[in-house]
Amino acid sequence: MKFSTILFCGAAALSAFAAPAFAKDWTKATITLEGAYAPWNLTNADGTLGGFEPELAKVLCERAKIECTLVASDWDGMIPALNAGKFDVIMDALSITEERRQVIDFTIPYAATPAAFATAKDSPLAKAAGTGATIKMTPGQTGVKEIDALKEAFKGKTIGIQAATVYAKFVYDNFGDIAEIREYKTGADRDLDLQNGRIDLGFDDAVYFANAFQAANGALDFTGPEIVGSIWGEGEGLGIRKADTDLRDKFNVAIKSALADGTVKNLSMKWFKVDVSPQQ
Repeated sequence: MKFSTILFCGAAALSAFAAPAFAKDWTKATITLEGAYAPWNLTNADGTLGGFEPELAKVLCERAKIECTLVASDWDGMIPALNAGKFDVIMDALSITEERRQVIDFTIPYAATPAAFATAKDSPLAKAAGTGATIKMTPGQTGVKEIDALKEAFKGKTIGIQAATVYAKFVYDNFGDIAEIREYKTGADRDLDLQNGRIDLGFDDAVYFANAFQAANGALDFTGPEIVGSIWGEGEGLGIRKADTDLRDKFNVAIKSALADGTVKNLSMKWFKVDVSPQQ
């Protein structure tokens, strides 16, 4: 889901805060989520955390024989806080990328999802070239005709993105020279501006947007092609401190089990209406 230069420019400094390298029993662990990225994770009316990831976390912790506590925290400070020992695991649609591997470790992916642009359904930008199609991209890939067509269509427009995400990097890299980019702390803040016409487009995880469209009572829709491939990393995995290889290994076994017996598929169909299980 997310990338930010602020997370990596101080990689050496962050490593100084990492937990010391020694084995732990790991009968207990604290997992952090944003609690504001439905349907991946959300905050219920009673203050508890719900959604795809909290329900999957319950399964994974049971299978790993770990008593887990779920806590909400701000997305943009999660990686430094993990390395500072404030919690043990990040589970927030966190894309596995090589840049992030410089400062934290990951489990195997438990999900892999496309990304897409969204706009108001009655916008002149609706039904842009490639709408309904899917294109596959790799990191740093250029000369993609579908992206070039979107750049022409979106020239001079305002694109909203959630700060500190892989999607933000993509938009800056591909559209930063032809459009105004506006960053938001949460996807919900961006979606509200999109719905009210204060920005022209948004870019984010496609299954997140599908849920946001329902909340907007059909006022928003996809435009342009969905984008898949290694440009978003290997998929979404649990973020773990580099020192905690034993914790990573416990969750890897649990994730493999949940993928093999269809638990991930069942939960993703419940929350996303599509199977987001990564290809094995």
